[in-house]
Amino acid sequence: MHSPPADSPPRPPCPRTAALTAGTLAVPTVLLLVLVAFSWHPLLALDGDIARTTHTWAVDDPGVTHAFRILTDWVWDPWTMRAVCAAAVVWLMWRHSAWWLALWVVATCALGTLVQQGLKSAVGRERPVWPDPVDSADYAAFPSGHALTATVVCGLLLWLLHRYGAGRALWRTALALAVVSVAGVGLTRVWLGVHWPSDVVGGWLIGALIVALAVAFYERWPGSGRLASRGSTRT
Repeated sequence: MHSPPADSPPRPPCPRTAALTAGTLAVPTVLLLVLVAFSWHPLLALDGDIARTTHTWAVDDPGVTHAFRILTDWVWDPWTMRAVCAAAVVWLMWRHSAWWLALWVVATCALGTLVQQGLKSAVGRERPVWPDPVDSADYAAFPSGHALTATVVCGLLLWLLHRYGAGRALWRTALALAVVSVAGVGLTRVWLGVHWPSDVVGGWLIGALIVALAVAFYERWPGSGRLASRGSTRT
C-alpha cells in the first residue's frame, strides 16, 4: 500500500490529543520556570557543573567549536528557521490556498518570539561568563531563543506534513531532521557557553507547549478545517 502524497487532503483533526499534550507539557514547563525564576540551588549547581564541563571541551577542541558556531549562527539560527517557516506559508497559500492555516502558522511563530522575549525580560537570568569565552550572545539567558524557535518551527512543519498526509519516506526524513535540529541547536548553545542547560530545556518545553496550544486552538476553531482544506483539492 502506498502512503498518501504530501499534497493529499488534510487529515481530520484530533483536538483532544493536542489539548492533552498541552496539559502534559504545561506541568514541567511551569515547574522549570519557577525553579529558574527563584534560583533553586540544586538546579543552578547542575547547570554550572554541565556548563563548566562543556566549556572546557569547547576550549580544548577548537575545530568542533568552530563547526558548532557555523551551525548555530547559520543553519539553526532563529532567522533561518523563520525563513523555512515562511517557505511553508508560501506553500500553503500557493499550493493549497489555505490562507487561514498560513495565517495561523505566522501567528504561532510570532507568538513564540513574543513569549521568548517576554520571559527573558521577566526572568532576567544572566548568561554564563567565562574568562576565555569561545562565543558571545546578548540579552538574558532564559529561555534559549534558538532552542525555542527551532522547536516551534520544526513542530509546526511536522504537524503540517502529518495533516497533509506526507508519505512514509518524507515523514521519516522530516522527523529525523527535526530531531537533529532541535537537539543539535540546544547542544551548540551549551557547548559555546552562551546558555545554561536549563535555558535550552526551557526553550524546548516552552516551544513544544506553544505548538501544542496553537494546534489545540486551531483544531477547535469553528470552520478551520473547512478553510484549510478549501484549496487542497486543486491540482
